[in-house]
Amino acid sequence: MIRSLAAVGAATLLSSIFVQTPASAAVVTVPNVASLQAAINSAKAGQRILLEDGVHRPGKPIKITKSKIAIAAKNTGRAVFNTSGFEFGAVRGVTIEGFVFNGTSSLSVPAEAYGTRITRTTFNGDKPGASLTVSANDVEVDHNTFSNRTNEGVYLQITGPDGKIAQRTRVHHNYFYNHSYTGLNGGESIRLGYSYKQQLSAYAVIENNLLEKANGDPEAISVKSSGNTVRFNTIRNSKGYIVLRHGHRSTVEGNLLFGSGVRFHGNDHKVFNNYVENTGDRAIVFGKGSETDSGPTSKLHDRPDRVTVAFNTLIGTGAVVDSDTSTYAPKDCVFANNIIKGSSSKFIEMMSGSTVKYEGNIIWGGTAGISSGYRSVDPKLVRDSNGLLRLASGSPAIETSAGTYSYVTRDFDSQSRVGKPDVGADEYNSSAIRRPLTSADVGVNAP
Repeated sequence: MIRSLAAVGAATLLSSIFVQTPASAAVVTVPNVASLQAAINSAKAGQRILLEDGVHRPGKPIKITKSKIAIAAKNTGRAVFNTSGFEFGAVRGVTIEGFVFNGTSSLSVPAEAYGTRITRTTFNGDKPGASLTVSANDVEVDHNTFSNRTNEGVYLQITGPDGKIAQRTRVHHNYFYNHSYTGLNGGESIRLGYSYKQQLSAYAVIENNLLEKANGDPEAISVKSSGNTVRFNTIRNSKGYIVLRHGHRSTVEGNLLFGSGVRFHGNDHKVFNNYVENTGDRAIVFGKGSETDSGPTSKLHDRPDRVTVAFNTLIGTGAVVDSDTSTYAPKDCVFANNIIKGSSSKFIEMMSGSTVKYEGNIIWGGTAGISSGYRSVDPKLVRDSNGLLRLASGSPAIETSAGTYSYVTRDFDSQSRVGKPDVGADEYNSSAIRRPLTSADVGVNAP
């Protein structure tokens, strides 16, 4: 049967838009942003749309109007946007995968785009605002690379619509690298909330990320909301700390920090199983209190109340644990079952008037700086093949912790703590399984 010229022309047009398969297929590959928009407009749930390699410069944002689809680079890292990008509508379950956002191109997930996943994508260079902004609930941000920013602005901003905050954001296996903004404030790698959202519980989990050269702000991970978990991250070669800047009831667990540390404000936090190794001081900082309790819109520093710092291993010199001096001293806090090792004339230096309960700590290599709640005994730490200091057989830290901390059921390896827990971040075990994250473990090319 001979087809008409009109039919042949239509087939040619379709093949120029969908170069591999028709729009109804599970996978559609398109050559450019115009055909990408057309494929999205006609997409069905479950469809995966691939954009060919190249530098793409859309004159306006590509609108995402269909739910439960995946929009991906055909080859990770080879479909590049230098301007504009994607604009989400009221959609559910959309995945963005494998793109590079260079130049002024960035990405924002609005509140109506529930369940979005951003994965295997690179956000590189300076942007006019945040590189990635998340305002929707149940967003997953994983295996992305954020790199080489020199201007003010954060790599990842988690926020929400007025009066609300994004719920249950999960941020994992990302590589945050080389934020070198030189201003005094505004260059965080991750900002979770804002001061005016501090009373709102976000229930975010930030885990298994690597931050290197996080120097754009003293706060590498800045938490400004309540009810969050920051765990099993690695920070190295950075001036930025994990900082609970505003909010309450957050957990900081099992992080490996080299040259960095943890600082906190607010109430009822738990800081445990962290390994901090500094060449200097300030591994743990009880943040200053400019007011006893911050109001819902205050930007002042909230006094730490009822914060527990337990089962951490802290290596350094000088005041390894201290408090910033301000109007109101830390109140009703606990510092228990930690190992401090290094050299110092005073390891713990707290503001006068602080009420901190000390128990079960081991301090070795200098003067403790406190009158009770510790033993001055060599914890017998040995460096393993991954560079971490762990308990040796026969360490006096083994099964000698004090008090009851029922939530500390595992150590910084995620191995179970059995019997009476050991002092410090490591529960003695001849099989050490934890190592600091490297760039091979995270980001767009990680397994």
